[in-house]
Amino acid sequence: MRFRELWDEIAPVGRDAGSGGYLRYALTAPELRLREWFRAQADSRGMPVSEDGNGNLFAWWGDPAAGGAVLTGSHFDSVPHGGAYDGPLGIVSAFLAVDELRAAGVTPVRPVVVAAFVEEEGARFGVPCLGSRLLTGAIDADRAAGLRDAAGVSLAEALGHRPAGADPALLGRFAAFVELHVEQGRALVDADAPVAVGSAIWPHGRWRFELRGEGNHAGTTRMADRRDPMLTFAFTVLAANKEARLRDAHATVGRVAVEPNATNAIPSTVTGWLDARAAAPETLDGLVEAVRAKAAERARRDGTELTVTRESATPLVAFDGGLADRLAGLLAAPVVPTGAGHDAGVLAAHLPTAMLFVRNPTGVSHSPAESATDDDCAAGVVALARVLEELACH
Repeated sequence: MRFRELWDEIAPVGRDAGSGGYLRYALTAPELRLREWFRAQADSRGMPVSEDGNGNLFAWWGDPAAGGAVLTGSHFDSVPHGGAYDGPLGIVSAFLAVDELRAAGVTPVRPVVVAAFVEEEGARFGVPCLGSRLLTGAIDADRAAGLRDAAGVSLAEALGHRPAGADPALLGRFAAFVELHVEQGRALVDADAPVAVGSAIWPHGRWRFELRGEGNHAGTTRMADRRDPMLTFAFTVLAANKEARLRDAHATVGRVAVEPNATNAIPSTVTGWLDARAAAPETLDGLVEAVRAKAAERARRDGTELTVTRESATPLVAFDGGLADRLAGLLAAPVVPTGAGHDAGVLAAHLPTAMLFVRNPTGVSHSPAESATDDDCAAGVVALARVLEELACH
């Protein structure tokens, strides 16, 4: 099977032998290897590759100077110990969809462009969908240039130059964007369908909760004398869980930094990152405010100080309804929403955008348990090829 042959070329890159998950952080050695693989795949197909100065790669089937191009693709980078399919499936499928159309003797009347966006997960520099945000101007280039990873390396240093920022001329060449992605849930398992069309992305964001107390000795400081930010943090995590459940929303604290991070020391500072998502903007706003208020009240009781900083926020994204309906009819596929963010959510503010989802039998994502069968992936390639033919070849 052609899918398996191509998939096996990238499957070992960045895989951690212990967890079985992937460590493909943006612009690190594993992701750079995949970017070289991207260039090699494009070259083997006679598709010239351009870079926008922000780390995003574009492989062109058709004249890059022509307008009305149909953009597809996804990203290579992963969350820590993430799954194999989140991101790379969309790029592999895009190249194979081009192969399908060529094998059928189809020639596009508008360019087809395969993209590899940089730092979609935000796992290295902290801002998700960073490449697409830079391209569209959703983040200032100077701010992005100064973003640093855990080792203190800036985005500008990792790129080798200051990011170029918004590129209206390039963006103006695209008439539509279709991103294929592994499903990050079980809707397609329940629907018994291999492929679906996306309807919307829930509004979501990341908030940094910084809690400062007084570092002290664990063995000599009386319980009554402590100003322990870990207590405030623990309460905040439980409050986030409760408030999300009350609103039928999602709240996750999956990252924490503790100083001095010593077993026999009361922490001086605890910083946690809240990932919050909801079906409606007002629900999301209410959730975050409720968590902040409860954390602030607990901080007063604990004698600690709280600072809350919004690091990123993405509004409700309703994909182009006419395009989604058109593709759902073309593919006879169900239409489903998602709570996960994607580059498609950023680009949707600038051009007609749609998403295709490939069934994930486990329903698990951002984990080594994320999966998809070869047959379903092949069905995704066929579906994407039909979509590209519909949008670029007629």
